[in-house]
Amino acid sequence: MKHTGAEILVRLLERQGVDVIAGVPGGSNLPIYHALNKSSIRHVLTRHEQGAGFIAQGIARSTGKVGVCFASSGPGATNLVTAIADAKLDSVPIIAVTGQVAFPMIGTDAFQEVDTYGMTIPITKHNFLVRSAKELLTVVPESFRVALSGRPGPVVIDVPKNVQNESIEFDDWPEPGKADPVESIPVSDADAAKIAGMIRDAKRPVIYAGGGIIHSGASEKLRELAEKNGIPLTWTLMGAGIYPADDPKNLGMLGMHGSRATNIAMREADLLLALGVRFDDRATGDVKRFCENAKIVHVDIDRSEIGKNRKADFFVHADAGVLLDKLVPLVGKNDRAEWLARIGEIRREHPVRLPRNPDSRNPLELIRLIAEIAPEDAIITTDVGQHQMWAAQAYPVKGPRMFLTSGGLGTMGFGFPAAIGAAIANPGKRVICLSGDGSIQMNIQEMATLADLGLDVTVIVMNNEHLGLVRQQQELFYNGTYIASKFVTNPDFAAIARGYHLRGVDLRAEKDPVAALRRSILEAGPWIVDAPIHSAENVFPMVPPGASNEQMIGG
Repeated sequence: MKHTGAEILVRLLERQGVDVIAGVPGGSNLPIYHALNKSSIRHVLTRHEQGAGFIAQGIARSTGKVGVCFASSGPGATNLVTAIADAKLDSVPIIAVTGQVAFPMIGTDAFQEVDTYGMTIPITKHNFLVRSAKELLTVVPESFRVALSGRPGPVVIDVPKNVQNESIEFDDWPEPGKADPVESIPVSDADAAKIAGMIRDAKRPVIYAGGGIIHSGASEKLRELAEKNGIPLTWTLMGAGIYPADDPKNLGMLGMHGSRATNIAMREADLLLALGVRFDDRATGDVKRFCENAKIVHVDIDRSEIGKNRKADFFVHADAGVLLDKLVPLVGKNDRAEWLARIGEIRREHPVRLPRNPDSRNPLELIRLIAEIAPEDAIITTDVGQHQMWAAQAYPVKGPRMFLTSGGLGTMGFGFPAAIGAAIANPGKRVICLSGDGSIQMNIQEMATLADLGLDVTVIVMNNEHLGLVRQQQELFYNGTYIASKFVTNPDFAAIARGYHLRGVDLRAEKDPVAALRRSILEAGPWIVDAPIHSAENVFPMVPPGASNEQMIGG
């Protein structure tokens, strides 16, 4: 059979099970789009390539499958960089296919030429500059294998235009790429027995779990361990949803904006089971003083993370799910009554108080109302800022892959297009994007994409007319010297939504704002909600920069 490189690429994506691709066409990837015209793959035309990258992330984060996005060369590729870097830091499997100038023109400063390969080396798990159409038969399946295997991550395939147009003959299609089996990194009986013994000997163990648990699909097995041995559990921002929110063993999120009780309890732990985490600074505070009274067991699929930020007393390089499968049968039953009673005491000394006034403009009250109204299976996405931390503190996430947020890179503009991707991949579920008036304007153009698709997405703009976290830090750490943190002009978001042919609601103008909020969440189709909150409200508690977690202020 004979096909062009563009046709080969599209057919291989079909064989990988890709059914939706977000992207923007341009001169250097038009042959791919021409081939896509004959494909079963659905294309979503975004208004900016960054939006396409985050839509791919929304698909990947909510399903565990690879999300795919397209961009042209030059500015098309550079507009994808932020979304790719975000995926790298949060271990999200996406594949970005970029057009490139014809191979003989590379290095000549041709029109819309940039070194996509070199530019994306630091922000990808792997990348490819394809030199011939024949290479695509190897590169595409390998890209999916790499993106999904071990610690997931992004892959870039840069395809010169002449390669897209090149015709070749070949006999058979390659097998689709798939993840390496997690058992390829085995857990020894001795290692599992060692950890079981450390748990048996501990008086005050704590599980510290992160995104690695979600990636491995090990949430249920983790719950089994915690239930069987009475071990309290805390989670990182990437681990939201791994444990029932109403279980007394769920300590909530730890770290910079975790609860004071959680961070104090961590200091009293004598054993820390760190599963699928990387000891990032937002979780640990001053890492040298993090759980300094505890022995640390670290389990991670990425060998480079072990010992990188904090030395472990014992470590296992493995998939957390594989480790738990071996560990749980070895762990004895224990109700940990004394330790759980102590945690209850700490919580009573440092309670979390949520406001309960539906007419207030308190952000935690708004999130509480949203949680009460939202369907049980709603997927929550957030942008980055104060609203993100309030959501992590107060929204009772029901399960894994139901809270999608930008962690490591902290990218404003993530939440809205990620919500579109999640809605595409999860038809029938309501997706609620919690954004801020700063973040929503980073990718506000994707309102047009949402209008095109008519998805069940509700965007709630928590509007305080500021860059809230910037203002908060200026108040607390820069003597109240405010610069460039208050918006002189803030738009009418409801009116903008209507300009994009979406339903827009300004809660300030509603006689019954709670009823309006309920309608926007429960009625089908897309909604944009402008929800005012107090401009001087801070996210508390907070660990100051450079401090240890128990040195939190406020709250």
